[in-house]
Amino acid sequence: MSTSSPALDRAAQIVPPHAWFGVSAIFHYLGPSFAVLLFPAIGVLGVAWMRIASAALIFAPFTNPWLTIAKADARTRLLLVGLGACLAIMNVAFYLALERLPMSLVAAMEFVGTIAVALYGLRTGRNLAALALAVAGVFVLIDVRWSADLIGLGWAALNGALFVAYIVLGHKAAEGGASGGVERLGAAMAIAFVFVMPIGLLEAVKAFGSVNLVLAGIGVGLCSSVIPYISDQLAMSRLPRASFALMLALLPATAAIIAALVLAQIPTGRDILGIALVMLGVAAHKPAPSVTGSASPPAVCPGPREQIELP
Repeated sequence: MSTSSPALDRAAQIVPPHAWFGVSAIFHYLGPSFAVLLFPAIGVLGVAWMRIASAALIFAPFTNPWLTIAKADARTRLLLVGLGACLAIMNVAFYLALERLPMSLVAAMEFVGTIAVALYGLRTGRNLAALALAVAGVFVLIDVRWSADLIGLGWAALNGALFVAYIVLGHKAAEGGASGGVERLGAAMAIAFVFVMPIGLLEAVKAFGSVNLVLAGIGVGLCSSVIPYISDQLAMSRLPRASFALMLALLPATAAIIAALVLAQIPTGRDILGIALVMLGVAAHKPAPSVTGSASPPAVCPGPREQIELP
């Protein structure tokens, strides 16, 4: 695949960006639920290693990561290295936090950082009200209880900060359109594997003697780092950064829905209230108008100018 390939760009245009975000949101919680089940057998760092290694392996055949890196200019290479390092450290920190803290608390701290991104680009009273509804809904949903585990809180804070960096760098990668964004994502994932290689290899070796564990690790990579990250690129190529950040408020809502469908955990009245507030907030939000330099916009995706001017 090359950056000029129109396939993913057409998919990004035909399917609404909110639908791509919905796919990402579903797998955002399916992946971690599988990963937590593997912690006792492989170890936290081993699962992180297998997640990134399998994702890099899946991306490689259709994104040609090393060719992308070789052909990139200095600025793009810096972006790829930054995104790769962010993905590697963020995923490790996320799992280390999940080992010590409830997912609701980790999710809350992750969402706090995205509030700043959303606030930076909202700029209207209507969108500020939408953000307030979404934030209220999130905190009703997750029912956060604090923790005295300072190490766990430290990992959760690092994960939250890097999640903000992922939003910023991910939008930079998507500036040239969805196809180019996925190609750069594949290169960044290969770089992430280089970063994580010495961190989790010793624990990951435990899984190599079991076909089931290897397949489970590949499943974690597919569900956690391939399907959702590609979906993010398809959504990011169409949505301003602030709009994407606000939509992340849907993640706790999708978690409650997945728990009801997969784990038979029926939502309470509190859960339904929280989901309703989040949905109202996202529905009330109005994305910033597109900024294009010509009367005839490209037939593929918004150009770099829009993504740069919209925070």
